[in-house]
Amino acid sequence: QVYLVESVGGFVQDGGSLRLSCAASGPTTNYATAWFRQDPGKEREFVAAIIWSGAMTNYAESVKGRFTISKDVAKNTVYLQMNRLKPEHTAVYYCGATTAIIGGTTSNVEDYDYWGQGNQVTVSS
Repeated sequence: QVYLVESVGGFVQDGGSLRLSCAASGPTTNYATAWFRQDPGKEREFVAAIIWSGAMTNYAESVKGRFTISKDVAKNTVYLQMNRLKPEHTAVYYCGATTAIIGGTTSNVEDYDYWGQGNQVTVSS
């Protein structure tokens, strides 16, 4: 069983920054980790992913150049640095873990086996 514990989300103003973290425990070898966002009444939407070693990343087009996913392998913790936030980035953010693609990542929410508890990120205008 893999457990994912996310940091508390936050409230920031338009243009601000926020860093989310996702600490994993359990048998996480070869797991890729990703961040998804979810708006009320909508499906989870892919944001960014990183492979187990941290050597490869993948981003949704909408966040390229604005968000950065990284990993501290020693701490088995994945981070999502979100810069120049806008009100449209307001959502609940979840981290997920998958072994669907060994050595790679996937943006398909159905490929993810384990999820963190989710945290609200609110960006005010």
